[in-house]
Amino acid sequence: MARRVVVTGIGVVSAIGIGKESFRESLRNGRPGIAPLRSISTGELKFPNGAEVADFDPDHYFDPKEAGFLDRFAQYGVVAAREAVADAGLDWTPELKANAAVITGSALGGKATEDDGYRLLYAEKNTRFNPLTIPRAMANAAASRISLEFGLTGAAYTIATACSSSNHAIGQAFWAVRNGSADVALTGGSEAVFSRGLLHAWEAMRVVSPDTCRPFSKERRGLILGDGGAMLVIETMESARARGAHIYAEIAGFGMSSDAHHITQPLAEGAARAMRAALIDGGLAPEQVDYINAHGTGTPANDSTETTAIRSVFGPHADELAVSSTKSMHGHTLGAAGAIEAAATLLGMDGGFIPPTANYCTPDPACDLDIVPNNSRAAIIGCSLSNSFAFGGLNAVLAFRVPSL
Repeated sequence: MARRVVVTGIGVVSAIGIGKESFRESLRNGRPGIAPLRSISTGELKFPNGAEVADFDPDHYFDPKEAGFLDRFAQYGVVAAREAVADAGLDWTPELKANAAVITGSALGGKATEDDGYRLLYAEKNTRFNPLTIPRAMANAAASRISLEFGLTGAAYTIATACSSSNHAIGQAFWAVRNGSADVALTGGSEAVFSRGLLHAWEAMRVVSPDTCRPFSKERRGLILGDGGAMLVIETMESARARGAHIYAEIAGFGMSSDAHHITQPLAEGAARAMRAALIDGGLAPEQVDYINAHGTGTPANDSTETTAIRSVFGPHADELAVSSTKSMHGHTLGAAGAIEAAATLLGMDGGFIPPTANYCTPDPACDLDIVPNNSRAAIIGCSLSNSFAFGGLNAVLAFRVPSL
């Protein structure tokens, strides 16, 4: 018989708060972390703003030698994992360590480290690279460091599926605990996007907003990049209840699909298939869902396509759903998006509120959903979905519910 799986620990590093309580309060207050870029000269890019993690000092979390082994993206993941483990209150017995998985997502890995190396090589003609370049740049650096730090010897790996990376990671971890391959998992993702070369690459795509992120609003002009990370501790319902752990929610189901359509343009049917798959996996009827944390990038194509997909899956019940995009506050964190948005969904469920879609101006008939504009809403959320849809047409959806007896 499949085991029931719950979330008992949450850790967050984001533009709207370092630590889950700061993050939760920013969500509750609808407070965006979008501001003028600090990591690149003003005027160098066509977009001036980003959702950077403010006041993150590696020396506060790592000694200099430790920090030297870790790119910023991995530091975010490790700090979030430490908070999640402390939040869960786990007792790391030898048996539990041997049956603990670490499954993370990152679309890019250590791009800042790569950028620094290429600058040295091509701009300064310096061929003497930092000997830690490879371990800093590898996408699995956060997973490996987390495994090492806590002495966890179960499965440890990283998934890279662009903006769906973290949702795929959490979904795989959920299935591993559910089927008995692991007894507990640390899972989520992290990303650090604010390096010069990468920012220019995003500029070339012409999908970044020249002002701010306005998901589902008629005035939306594109996404806003963000960085950060989030990690969850997940374990069986039985073990959580036996040790009296706080349970944020039960992971009910996970669904994924591929559009097989276009490398950058979304397809409503692909997104709809992933949502249906998550509902089927969780044994949920569409009418049970109260809230969807949307992928909601703020691009013209994504938001209207996601609206069509939601209406396809939920039919008339779509008019009863609350749908919001927290990217309007913490930005689009690429491979970390699913983890940060899962944390937002779980903290809302646990705290009795729905996070808002910030920066909203005018309704768009193509996005005719209740998108919880600008202000959070007090609500009891019994069941929710968290959507992630990636370039390449890769879709991953998590379903959460308040656990019954």
